[in-house]
Amino acid sequence: MKNIIAKHGTLWSNRFFAISVIASLLLFAGSLFVNYRAILYSTANAGNATTDILLENLPLVNTDIVFSEGAMIFAILIAALLLIEPKTIPFALKSIALFILIRAVFVTMTHLAPYPDHITSDFGSMRYFSAGADLFFSGHTGLPFLMALMFWENKYLRAFFIIASIIAAVAVLLGHLHYTIDVFSAYFIAFGIYHISLKFFPKDYKIFKHGLETNPVI
Repeated sequence: MKNIIAKHGTLWSNRFFAISVIASLLLFAGSLFVNYRAILYSTANAGNATTDILLENLPLVNTDIVFSEGAMIFAILIAALLLIEPKTIPFALKSIALFILIRAVFVTMTHLAPYPDHITSDFGSMRYFSAGADLFFSGHTGLPFLMALMFWENKYLRAFFIIASIIAAVAVLLGHLHYTIDVFSAYFIAFGIYHISLKFFPKDYKIFKHGLETNPVI
């Protein structure tokens, strides 16, 4: 605990880091607002459902506990990880915010209704982040994979996030909560978002990797 507090003290005393964290929090909050508006729009304008070769051949399984409670536990674990390693906060939060913003834009472009044969969920605490008609692309699948890319050099975190992504992918498919294209495209889009983040936030990435040693003090 003392080591974690010391890390925070060193980083927060740096003006660039402090400003970057504040900026990342504002961007993250803004992305959640845009996402919420996109959910309302997609729900109000949902069109017809379509066929899906994989869902047509998969049994319907109640995976709501993974979709709702599992997602919130995952979010808490990410928050804990960032607090334990505060140098990761600016880049990780900005990358996650970019992920949410890009997904929100995609959601407003695609108006497919949920697959007809799907589990019923009240979404629990997830109701502010998803409503069932925001389908393309799967955030449950893509976000853990994005985290795996960020923490790729840590084999334990990489394995954890990849496994979490696979579990989420299987859960949303078995629950018929996403179309197959929503799930498989999430990996490619998350990969692209990661590389966009590297271009957009290079100084934050240097702090993410090396701490303050490579970052100018403002």
